[in-house]
Amino acid sequence: MEKHFLAWWNVENLFDVFDAPDRPAWLQKQLRNELKGWTAGVLKRKLENLASIILQMNQQRGPDILGVCEVENRRVLQLLVDQLAPSGRDYAIIHQDSPDQRGIDIAFIYDQQKYNFTGLKFSYEILKRTATRDIFQVNMESRSGNEFILIGNHWPARLGGTYESEPYRIIAGETLSYWLSRIQEIKGSKAPVLVMGDFNDEPFSRSLHEYALSTPSRMKTVYGRNPYLHNLMWPLLGRRQGSFVYDAESIMFDQFLVAKGLLVRSGVFQIEPDSVQVEIYPGMIKGRYGAPVRYGRPSQKSSYNPAGFSDHLPIRLIFTER
Repeated sequence: MEKHFLAWWNVENLFDVFDAPDRPAWLQKQLRNELKGWTAGVLKRKLENLASIILQMNQQRGPDILGVCEVENRRVLQLLVDQLAPSGRDYAIIHQDSPDQRGIDIAFIYDQQKYNFTGLKFSYEILKRTATRDIFQVNMESRSGNEFILIGNHWPARLGGTYESEPYRIIAGETLSYWLSRIQEIKGSKAPVLVMGDFNDEPFSRSLHEYALSTPSRMKTVYGRNPYLHNLMWPLLGRRQGSFVYDAESIMFDQFLVAKGLLVRSGVFQIEPDSVQVEIYPGMIKGRYGAPVRYGRPSQKSSYNPAGFSDHLPIRLIFTER
């Protein structure tokens, strides 16, 4: 039985040091102010810090697959992969520039000795008057030739207020549910689909529960008539764990959801339920509420910490293959 270690991490504004000429002039000016002091040395230190955590995952072997968001481009991903060289892994990158005006993308890093990228990838932009973060699907094959589908998400943020911004995440949830129904129409109802991301909402939020059809019920996902997704984070909520801290409250923004193809006994792939965790290593959290130690950026001196990592904690799971 083959084991597959998968992790997800919002790495918080992993920007390059070069201007992106395709952005509007007003946005380039805004980003220059935001990224004032963001030098090659500052970027290198952040990459080293992120890599120091990633290399500890999976019993010091590094993840088999890592999904990330808030990365600016492929170049910074390659720089991150270069920092992961001590793992001995042959990591490759799947990335696509999103239409997000700030240029923060979703991507996957995977061990190409264990997996084959089929070449199929799909990206769908969520509109908030202008294009914003996308939903990113990649189709993978294991070493044994079994296909599985990964869908990365980074839903619109809560800027302007939780309820004021909620309609945009509802649109994202409805889009994800439709997307899953199309996959199941094409690939079959038992297609192994694993959804992950920073949803900027919690498992019980309307965008996930009512519109993405995310449920804590394994039975409902397997036997329900709709394309339900089993949300694997509910047991962690019961233990008051989260991946993000805001206003002295731990919040589970980062989540794994699976379609029934990863739950049925006849499936090639199976989730190990007890393997779902928030990854925390020494130095990653601080304070009474276990807030992530963020790296920030030099232009915000109050939050910039060269010893930090991200404002989100990574999550991980293990799935097995027969």
